[in-house]
Amino acid sequence: MTSATSIAFAPLVPWAVLGPLIALAAAVLLLAALRRARGTGWRLLALTALMLALANPSLVREERDPIKDVAVVVVDDSPSQDVGRRRERTEAALARLRGRLEEQPDLELRVVRAGGDDGALGETRLFEALERAVADVPRRRLAGAVLVTDGQVHDLPAGARGLDTMGPVHTLLTGERDEADRRLTVVQAPNFGIVGREVTVTLRVDDLPEGSDGEAMLTVRQDGGEARAYRMRVGADQQLAFPVEHGGQNVLEFEVEAASQELTLANNRAAVVVNGVRDRLRVLLVSGEPHAGERTWRNLLKVDPGVDLVHFTILRPPEKQDGTPTRELSLIAFPIRELFELKIDEFDLIIFDRYQRQGVLPQLYLANIAEFVRQGGALLEAGGPSFATPLSLYRTPLGEVLPGEPTGEVIEQGFHPRVTETGRRHPVTAGLPGDGGADGAPQWGRWLRQIEARPTSGTVVMEGAEGRPLLILDRVGEGRVAQIMSDQIWLWSRGYEGGGPQAELLRRLAHWLMKEPELEENDLRTRVDGSRITVERRSLEPDDRPVTLTGPDGAERELELTEDATGLASAVVVADTPGIYRVTDGERMALAVVGAVNPPEFADLRTTEEAMRPAAEASGGGILWLAEHGDGDGIEVRRTDADGTQAGRDWIGLRANGDYVVTGVSEAPLVPAGLVLLLVVGALMAAWRREGR
Repeated sequence: MTSATSIAFAPLVPWAVLGPLIALAAAVLLLAALRRARGTGWRLLALTALMLALANPSLVREERDPIKDVAVVVVDDSPSQDVGRRRERTEAALARLRGRLEEQPDLELRVVRAGGDDGALGETRLFEALERAVADVPRRRLAGAVLVTDGQVHDLPAGARGLDTMGPVHTLLTGERDEADRRLTVVQAPNFGIVGREVTVTLRVDDLPEGSDGEAMLTVRQDGGEARAYRMRVGADQQLAFPVEHGGQNVLEFEVEAASQELTLANNRAAVVVNGVRDRLRVLLVSGEPHAGERTWRNLLKVDPGVDLVHFTILRPPEKQDGTPTRELSLIAFPIRELFELKIDEFDLIIFDRYQRQGVLPQLYLANIAEFVRQGGALLEAGGPSFATPLSLYRTPLGEVLPGEPTGEVIEQGFHPRVTETGRRHPVTAGLPGDGGADGAPQWGRWLRQIEARPTSGTVVMEGAEGRPLLILDRVGEGRVAQIMSDQIWLWSRGYEGGGPQAELLRRLAHWLMKEPELEENDLRTRVDGSRITVERRSLEPDDRPVTLTGPDGAERELELTEDATGLASAVVVADTPGIYRVTDGERMALAVVGAVNPPEFADLRTTEEAMRPAAEASGGGILWLAEHGDGDGIEVRRTDADGTQAGRDWIGLRANGDYVVTGVSEAPLVPAGLVLLLVVGALMAAWRREGR
């Protein structure tokens, strides 16, 4: 508690009136003095006493309670602080600052940490932390701020705006001068690429600060696969081309060998995520004969703008001879050789709908289709009654890739398609709308015909009449095959007995055939939402094995997955640093990219004062290197005036504002009324007497 005394005026008449009166009286007295009039001195005394009484001065005494100034120390906890002795110096400097500042009775110390788990993965945002720390403090109470960092700060206000009101902002740098490092930079990379085509990535290797004209070995991994080596010229941009192998995320990892001098190998690695998209799905639909379900296939494929459909219906097989002249036929000749020999590789999916051997497709071309599947193509066969006859496609070279062997029986009865136990774990049929589950009846309409077949390979995901296989999925070589043992799915599209999810089923089926990652039945994958990583494993058989999560720094941890009824097991983990995380269960591996793929934090890990110089200049703060001052032991902290110098070669200053709160006020008049009256009357009488002589 302190006190202060001051003089306050409470004029009996407004200053606007009193001021001119004082000026007029002064002019009259000045004129009298120039004319050497008698009694001028006494008149001056009388007027002074009168004006003093009108000004009504009083002595004011205030009881004041001093308010502590606030100083903030912001500690950089970002990953770049792990380089060398930076973290050690930071903690040592913080301990010394805390000890010195807490000893000062008129100072409140606030310590905040930023850049670690504040959610801004990939960037160090110290000034946001500083603003939050002083949000409840009036600017007149701020003594200043001290930032203990390596200089890698990414949120400095434009033009250091607003920092001049915070007091001096000082920077204590934790690294060392003239550090050398090698870094790998992604100069340019696309976000998207067409599946099956190549994308070009531009990379650059730099040796800082001097640069080099030599070469460095670069290792590249695509989706965690085998490593490939390239020679990179140091200090020059170089373009590399990579194929987009599948839809979804294609992760390219780059790592350059270490240089002779390295701060860290963290910025010797970089990554690019290319989202694979299909240009257009090219589908060839061959209908063996016109039937009620033919339009269902056509409408489903034509409604999707991402599908290029080529559709042929066999209306007139070669053996049909009815005497009609050729010139009167308006049918298009089936371009057999062009489709099944010259351009077969241009298609992504071939569909046979109720097709039978009619002599239209020679055995050689059916063998081409089988080879097309083995080389990575997709085949969907929807069989009609002819599949159970000797004219079945199974009796051709195509039978080598079909998973269902017909028994020769056609079941003509109504039945509800059901998802099998395995099918409830398969992404094509798991959770189909209307599926009643293991114990409930399906909530969709019946089909009226099924071709009996015996599965020779693949997975039965739906069953029909009396539990017979209805939908069989199989992998053949690099390709995939789906077989529907009925031609009645069109009943669902027509709404028969309530219809069914034919659009959703066929959409999933097409995506599975096209190897879309989200439809893989035995798969390990990840999803990233901010800093949360969701690990998911789908399998057709129960699997209780834990998975191993490897962070960007190489640290490993095991995760236990919880499985649901659809065979999807999952776990959630929060990432503490940005970068690429690897997940493996011993057989499969998945990648998760958290935060910025190539965070600015690692763009240049050398300690620098350039980023903080605008803040120091705007606020009057200083920039000192801890390594040059005994890790902070040789740095003095002073309290300074607001208008004085705030930093020196070995000291930093915190502004002493002297703010206070008034807790009490007492007031006493300086000029008693009786005394004023006595002075005025006495002086006037003395002046009259002097003039009368």
